Amino acid sequence: METYDALLASIAPASGETRTILDPATGQAVGDAPIHGVEDLDRAVAAAQAAQPAWAALGHDARSAALLKAADAVDRAAEELARLLSREQGKPLNGPNARFEVGACSAWLRATASIPMEPETVVDDGETHAEMHYRPIGVVGAIGPWNWPMMIAVWQLAPALRMGNAVVVKPSEYTPLSVLALVSILNQELPDGILSVVSGGREVGARLAEHPAIGKIMFTGSTATGKAIIRSSAGTVKRLTLELGGNDAGIVLPDADPKTIAEGLFWGAFINTGQTCAALKRLYVHDDIYDDVCEALTTVAAAMPMGVGLDEANVLGPLQNRQQFDIVARLVEAAKDSGARVLLGGNPDPDQPGFFYPTTLVADIDNGNPLVAEEQFGPALPIIRYRTVDEAVAMANALDVGLGASVWSADPAEARKVAARIEAGTVWINSHGGVHPMIPFGGVKQSGYGVEFGVDGLKSLGVPQVING
Repeated sequence: METYDALLASIAPASGETRTILDPATGQAVGDAPIHGVEDLDRAVAAAQAAQPAWAALGHDARSAALLKAADAVDRAAEELARLLSREQGKPLNGPNARFEVGACSAWLRATASIPMEPETVVDDGETHAEMHYRPIGVVGAIGPWNWPMMIAVWQLAPALRMGNAVVVKPSEYTPLSVLALVSILNQELPDGILSVVSGGREVGARLAEHPAIGKIMFTGSTATGKAIIRSSAGTVKRLTLELGGNDAGIVLPDADPKTIAEGLFWGAFINTGQTCAALKRLYVHDDIYDDVCEALTTVAAAMPMGVGLDEANVLGPLQNRQQFDIVARLVEAAKDSGARVLLGGNPDPDQPGFFYPTTLVADIDNGNPLVAEEQFGPALPIIRYRTVDEAVAMANALDVGLGASVWSADPAEARKVAARIEAGTVWINSHGGVHPMIPFGGVKQSGYGVEFGVDGLKSLGVPQVING
């Protein structure tokens, strides 16, 4: 086990231009990140090209064994990684936050290593025998976000490596240290060159998307950036998996028990202080139980402590950056100006250090209000009243995104009927946002395309080849 200081030292730049990363909860310096440029990216891609054939030649069993060893390395450094993540991203150590995220990294590595991947016989009729195989793509570019920087990096790199590719990771400029540290730990158990990280700005991301030696881009982030990647990648006809913006709806049916579902609703909306693509961001509640759901949810939300992440008591943290704080503040002010009823929060303390926005619940709000129609990506949840299920489904489907959604009911069969009418890549019943390494995950409409996780996720990191004969 290495110390926190040793972990930081292992990723400290030896030379070149650097940028100091600040803790969003306190404003204190966390560490210095290198500022890599296009030349650094080109060198990393060249090294990946050179290392990839030998890695591919090892086969699935040997690559899976290496991923298992990498998972063990993450576990050995888990507490140090969690402390760095908490300081850089802002999320608390406890709750479904920093320690949870680091644990998910090792769990996903192990799950990805364990998925069987055999050739598929597609026709065998006595005259024709055809098998589907999946060959490595070559070099994969992974571009990650700042909200779950370590976990989403593993979601991208683990299946890419398992399928025999080399990977070049480009982390968010807001959270480079977490990803640099994670890759440093993983590389204790991986061959040289097959996994690298380039910590740069938009020009590095743009070069990655257009680089002729990159065969696929994995991207999680905003729809606007996803569209830019599509344009940049078109010249080389890259494969893409895009997990883009969402504005997930939840529908509470009239038979639901408000007190029973309140905690699930809270964590569906406020996990990672609302900074999650597949978080519950619009809650539609039937008129019969509307006031009771508002009351039960307010009671749960008011009891959840928010503060500096290294304080073991906290389960909610700050927004990660000023830009996101300003977006949330603008949207909540728009709701207040419209006459919506603030049940909790909505009043950030201007004298408090850090980007803390209080847990906010807003009731009696119109479905067209900006707080509902735009993705707030923070700790503010609008609660919209409806009178018929048809009305709720129409409102849920009205936007041009469709990552996730949920239906809440005492009758799971009825909930599944409603779920089938919702335009979203995943619809949860009586929960929201949970993912599983064996269950495919991806969006519809402008929430992106392609799926991650499970066998389908592995296939998306390979090139299909039919052997016929």
